[in-house]
Amino acid sequence: MAIALRCTRYLVLLNMEIDPRRLRFLLAVARFGGVLAAADELRVTPSAVSQQLSRLEHETGRILLDRTPRGTSLTSAGLALAEAAEEVERALSEARTRIAEQGDDVTGRVVLGGFSSFFRAILLPHLQQWRRDHPGLEVGVVEDELPVLMRQLRRGELDLVVAELDAGEGGTSLPAGMVEEPLLDEPWKLLVPQGTLVGPEGFDPRRTGLPWLGVDPDSAGAAALARLQRAEVAESQTVHQYYEIVTAVALVAAGEGITVVPALALPGLVTDDVDVLDVPGLGTRRIVLRRVVRRRQDTSASDTVVRLLRDAIVDLGYDTQG
Repeated sequence: MAIALRCTRYLVLLNMEIDPRRLRFLLAVARFGGVLAAADELRVTPSAVSQQLSRLEHETGRILLDRTPRGTSLTSAGLALAEAAEEVERALSEARTRIAEQGDDVTGRVVLGGFSSFFRAILLPHLQQWRRDHPGLEVGVVEDELPVLMRQLRRGELDLVVAELDAGEGGTSLPAGMVEEPLLDEPWKLLVPQGTLVGPEGFDPRRTGLPWLGVDPDSAGAAALARLQRAEVAESQTVHQYYEIVTAVALVAAGEGITVVPALALPGLVTDDVDVLDVPGLGTRRIVLRRVVRRRQDTSASDTVVRLLRDAIVDLGYDTQG
C-alpha cells in the first residue's frame, strides 16, 4: 500500500494521465545512459524508444529528456518520473511474486493461427515466459495461408486468427458470429538495393530504373502495391513473384527490383546489400485478431492470450490498437 501511495503522489504532482507501459522506456534511458543503449537493452529499435518517449512527453506535458550533441540526459521532470517508474516496477514485481505463489487459475488450450512475421517478432520471444507465468495455459500455433486459417476458425479448430491487411484498403466482410479486433498498425518500408540514389527532394521510386517485385496476390503486401499503383507511385508491371519476405530481401539484394515490406518482418533479415527507406505515402500494415463469438463458453483462456499479445506488442515499442 505504501508503494501505491508513493506512485500516486508522483502522478498527482505531475497532473498527468499516461500509459504506464511507456515508463519502462524512460527507465531504461535513465539506467543505461541514452536512447541507443536503452534500445539495445530492451531489444527494440532506437526509433521505437524515441517514439514512446515522445508520446510520454506529450502525455505528461513536460520535457523529460535533454537532448544534446553529447548525448541524452533526463530533465528534473524526467528524473522524478523515472523515480516513480522504479516504484511501479518494484510494485509489479511484488505483485507477480504474490500471484505466482497463489497459483494460476487460468487453464486451457488456445490455438492461434497466423503468419510468420507475427509469430517470429511478437509471440515466440514471449512464449516461454507465458508458460512460466501461466502453467495451466497451453498455447499452440498454426501457420498457414489466411483462407485456410479462416476455414479452421469457422470449424472450431482454431480459437484465434491473426490476419494482416493493408490499412489503406477497405474492411473485410466477416461471417455472422465472427468479430475482428485491431492489434497494431505498423509502417510499410521500401526495400531497395544498397546505394540506390536519393534525390535532393527525397526518394521517388519511379526514378530508380528498377522494376517492382510481384508479391503473393492474397497478401497485404499485394494490396499495398495495388494501392501504390493506383496512386502512380509504383509501376503497373512487376517482375518475379515472392511469397516469403526472406525471398524478397534476397531479390532486392541481388538488384532484381524494389518492394514494400512491413517493418515487423525485417529484424534479422536485412543484409548489408539492402537499404530500408521510409517514403511518404507508403501507408501502414494493419494486424487484426479474429475470433468466433460462442455463447455459454468459457473464454478466459483466449482472453488471457489476447491480453498477453497486446502486452508483447507494447514491449516491442508499438501502441496496441483497440
